[in-house]
Amino acid sequence: MSADVVVVGAGVVGASVAWHLRRRGARVTIVDRADAPGAGSTRLATGGFRAQFSTEINVRLSLLARDKLRCFADEIGADPGYRPVGYLWLAHSRAALAALAEAQAVQRRAGLGEARLLVPGEIAAVNPTVRLDGIEGAAYCPSDGFIAALAILRGYLAAAERAGVTTRLGVRVIGFERDAAGRITVVRTSGGDLAAGAVVDAAGPWAAELARLAGVTLPVFPLRRQVASTVPSGVISPDLPMTLWTDDGFHVRERDGRVLLLWPTPGNPADPFDASVEDEWLAEVARKAAERVPRLSGVPIDRARSWAGLYEMSPDKHAIVGAAPGCENLYFVNGSSGHGVMHAPALGHLLAELIIDGAARTLDISPLRPSRFSDGQPLPVTDVL
Repeated sequence: MSADVVVVGAGVVGASVAWHLRRRGARVTIVDRADAPGAGSTRLATGGFRAQFSTEINVRLSLLARDKLRCFADEIGADPGYRPVGYLWLAHSRAALAALAEAQAVQRRAGLGEARLLVPGEIAAVNPTVRLDGIEGAAYCPSDGFIAALAILRGYLAAAERAGVTTRLGVRVIGFERDAAGRITVVRTSGGDLAAGAVVDAAGPWAAELARLAGVTLPVFPLRRQVASTVPSGVISPDLPMTLWTDDGFHVRERDGRVLLLWPTPGNPADPFDASVEDEWLAEVARKAAERVPRLSGVPIDRARSWAGLYEMSPDKHAIVGAAPGCENLYFVNGSSGHGVMHAPALGHLLAELIIDGAARTLDISPLRPSRFSDGQPLPVTDVL
């Protein structure tokens, strides 16, 4: 069996890549070791979408993704669940507020014009549920909001398969054959060999493991993130924005009648793939929620509906997109560091351009090139955005 491109990973990024490649005429096969698409980190995503970032490349990725989400139903035939109810970043210090203002200058240069700063008196109109004691101000963008990760994945995958993409689930990549020039010619899998013109590593938190099979180093590692869910309560409107506290990253959103509570602490770093949620963490999250959103006081946490998921992190918390150094037909689309679902429409579009045309024409993705770390040119990282 052969394909122009073998995409390894049937998560939302891999499905987007496959659809966009097939749309450009490539013969594509997706392989994934799981028995169902999106069984890795995609199904565990909380579904936030934002263009409020502190680097121009991330803002531009979000704007391209947003454009594609807005035409998703017409292009793909499915509802991506995009609801522009906003993101609200609360600043507890003047330094944090200054960082939000600096980020907004970057956002405006990149084309995001609707983000704005709020003084404390304006915050209640955006989210009347939060306690404002000690808040210096906020940043708010009404076109940010929520998306449905699995709906996007299923939409892309169904459209890709209708167009002729082959999906092989329960198939593990066990190695590669490379020619004298270092190009991959064969993908060896538990289900047989696949001749390939190119390979896309879309394996999410397992991407570095796949790259090692090809003899290539990819600086991506899994990071565990816990999510607490309340019982159904209706105390928070689904139309309120994702709300984040910049001092410690705590954030709150409504989903399906419940309230999701997130606080980014490492948690059990010895085993990042541990899906259990820690009792101490749950207790602290419940305390923070009651303190910061008073109407959540007394709303129980549903431990059985809480979970731990995975980010695929890069050293500078930006995606790694492009051909692998030393293996020109192995392409990385990894390391989005918590932004993979929201950027998946853009990443698939851009990587398809890179593979088919030899360059990403819609957007300059050279800042995301895999060699930036060995070149000593990682992207800047901020603690706030």
